[in-house]
Amino acid sequence: MKRPTVFIGEMTNPQVKAFLREHHTVIVPVGSTEQHGPAGPTATDVLVPVEIARRVAGRIGALVAPAVSYGLSYAHKGFACAFGLRVPTFMAVIEDLCLTFADAGFRRIIFLNGHFDNTYAIAYGCASAAERLPKGCQAFPVSFWEGIPPREAGRFFGGEKGLHANAAELSAILAIDPGLVDMEAANIELPHFPPTKTGSPGIHTAFFLTQPGSVWRITESGTWGDAANATEQMGKDFLDVAARAALEMIEDIDKTFTALPKR
Repeated sequence: MKRPTVFIGEMTNPQVKAFLREHHTVIVPVGSTEQHGPAGPTATDVLVPVEIARRVAGRIGALVAPAVSYGLSYAHKGFACAFGLRVPTFMAVIEDLCLTFADAGFRRIIFLNGHFDNTYAIAYGCASAAERLPKGCQAFPVSFWEGIPPREAGRFFGGEKGLHANAAELSAILAIDPGLVDMEAANIELPHFPPTKTGSPGIHTAFFLTQPGSVWRITESGTWGDAANATEQMGKDFLDVAARAALEMIEDIDKTFTALPKR
């Protein structure tokens, strides 16, 4: 007997049609295929949002679409593994997915993002599609880390924790599938950024999102953090926090769409 699932890729066409008779939400995980240091799999930024989407889907009456596995990886140019799309191509993919899911009958299309560099382009792709979507259809991005409270976020990311291929990311993969991690190769590498007056994340946006090869230039191994300290328990904690934050973000976005005036 066919097992129950929230993944569209595991469902039959009649199953999806039956779902759409009562529900209208789809979560589209979006990530990247790029180096994650010497220890982590290149699909890290796909595997994490897929797992978070799996946890969230049942709470909001959603299905999980096959992931967009290629994103904006130009910051990693120089490493052997930086397989990405051009910005206009990526935005066009997002736009086309908005339209095709809307055509199928979905009316809330959530792009669950697992790769920082994708964030703005996903929003722009949704905006490009917006005027061609049916009335009442919403398409928007949710980057899973954005809703994590600062105190909890500091356990996993930051100046001393790192932001890419660090302990949190590697730990998440240990919790998802430890057979994908080479802990013998796990290392610690932290780039030396200059002191700044503001400490604003806009500094990283200006440097990393406009400079192909920026991550390659600032790291030898591709690790930006303390991957050697990754543990499966940390991964379980991180995924719990991230899934709760994503769910709360979606709930807040729903409240905002509902409460603000329509003209």
